[in-house]
Amino acid sequence: MVKNIVAKANLEASLIIFNRSVERSEVLQASLGGPDKLSIADSIEGAVSQSDIIFTSLAGDASVVEVIDKALGCPNGVKGKLFVETSTILPNTTNTLAEKVRCAGGEFVAAPVFGAPAMADNGKLVVVLAGCSAAVDRVIPYCNGIIGRATIDLRDREPGTATLLKVTGNTFVLSMVEALAEGHVFAEKTGLGPDVLHTFLEAMFPGPFAAYSTRMMGGDYMREQPLFSVDLARKDANHAVNLADEVGVDLQIVKVARAHLEELEKEAGPTGDLPGRVYRILSSSYRP
Repeated sequence: MVKNIVAKANLEASLIIFNRSVERSEVLQASLGGPDKLSIADSIEGAVSQSDIIFTSLAGDASVVEVIDKALGCPNGVKGKLFVETSTILPNTTNTLAEKVRCAGGEFVAAPVFGAPAMADNGKLVVVLAGCSAAVDRVIPYCNGIIGRATIDLRDREPGTATLLKVTGNTFVLSMVEALAEGHVFAEKTGLGPDVLHTFLEAMFPGPFAAYSTRMMGGDYMREQPLFSVDLARKDANHAVNLADEVGVDLQIVKVARAHLEELEKEAGPTGDLPGRVYRILSSSYRP
């Protein structure tokens, strides 16, 4: 997302970044043209104090709360600053953070994104926006044609509405991986063959289904940096199940996927990659 904002957003000054890994920031800075394009802050407070619009992208609720709390403590305050929160967190967490920011004089827009890292790299994410209309208008110029290919505009709704949609959407990803893994195991055990199934998927369900099928068949999941790590997938599954329980809905497919994620974490650790390893677990489970 940073790469695409720097390249396409016609910024008046260099974008400021803070990452726990300074080395990763330095590699990104060099790839984007140096300090004139990307400045590296030495702290969260330092980045926020120099910025008008602050994007945050983090792994989970606790991390987001910690970072926003630090940001709100920057010496010059946050009056007039806009926080754009892109993480996958609970709606209640989102709404609580929005209220904190507003009480400190800032603005807040929830902006979770759908899409794998390759889609982020190519500026093809789907962005969901929720918050007051004026604040959403400040974020839109960074969405279509910059970081994303489509925007779902939920302006003037509670920010948590956007993260509710994000959690809901991720249940479809989990269900898709579960269905694909079962389908590939079924095709393998019956003699139909994975290649035949994949041909069907490409013809009938091009897009994510075919892409995840390709990853399962090719071993792409055996990578050092996962595209969808098991710890994040389990977090999303738990969020969805807990939210569903609150309203009396039984997400049975997500619960099955969550059980396989627990097995996956035992096998591959918290950073194991989701799709192919779930296939391996199912395959070993269904041997005659």
